[in-house]
Amino acid sequence: MKKNKVGHGKTALITGASNGFGLEFAKLFAKDGYNLVLVARSEDRLKELGYSLQDEHGLEKVCIITSDLSRPGSPQEIYDELKKVGVRVDVLVNNAGAGLHGFFHETDMDKEEEIINLNITSVMKLTKLFLRDMKARNDGKILNVASIVSLMPAPLMAIYAASKAFVLSFSEALSNELKDTNITVTALCPGASNTYFFKRAHAENSRAANGPLSEPEDVAKDGYMALMKGEVKIVSGLMNKVQAATSNLLPDTALAATMRYQMEEAEEEAEKEANYQQPV
Repeated sequence: MKKNKVGHGKTALITGASNGFGLEFAKLFAKDGYNLVLVARSEDRLKELGYSLQDEHGLEKVCIITSDLSRPGSPQEIYDELKKVGVRVDVLVNNAGAGLHGFFHETDMDKEEEIINLNITSVMKLTKLFLRDMKARNDGKILNVASIVSLMPAPLMAIYAASKAFVLSFSEALSNELKDTNITVTALCPGASNTYFFKRAHAENSRAANGPLSEPEDVAKDGYMALMKGEVKIVSGLMNKVQAATSNLLPDTALAATMRYQMEEAEEEAEKEANYQQPV
């Protein structure tokens, strides 16, 4: 590995690294010479990814941590494990996240509590733990993956959208708190993307899942470039930028109606049309 690479001697921790955006982030950091700490629930996929990137880019070290970040104690365990082996985290990428499709009064409350732990609590705790160290040395970068729905209410994905609104607000507030330091916080807001998200959220039949989808490598590249420039927020994709701009002009009721249409299943529309056309 050439010593003039941007990440030489530095380490990036990426959560949700086994697929989707996380996998693409791992590739980008490895290409720039960063050592990696890869966190996810799938140990086999993490090892396959991490060691292949280590061989390809000549990385000094790759740490594999199998952890379920929906468990409240996981962030502290990750931090303590890295402290124990002397790994300093220079870049934190809070990428892991999940959603659940359906009407709130019908969805599973235990599952939604896990989503809140994953999307909010783990982001807060990991940021708190590693930011303290970054602040002590006045150096570091944090990338938090929010969503285009952080800018608007999203019926049928109410908990997910609310959790991502937290991530965006949290990131922008921290960016301001740290404006006089050498530490940056960036929020990435992707739209509907070609990942496993919709399937895992049981939303694979929604209009959003079956419309135009961003590719995870493009989203990750946008986030990575914004992080390196120290930008506060980046909306990935032209159409998502248009949607974000529109969200500042429309009332929340209109935004909610639009998002509900996107999150409804196509079969529901066909059924409504069939009922409408039936003779009285």
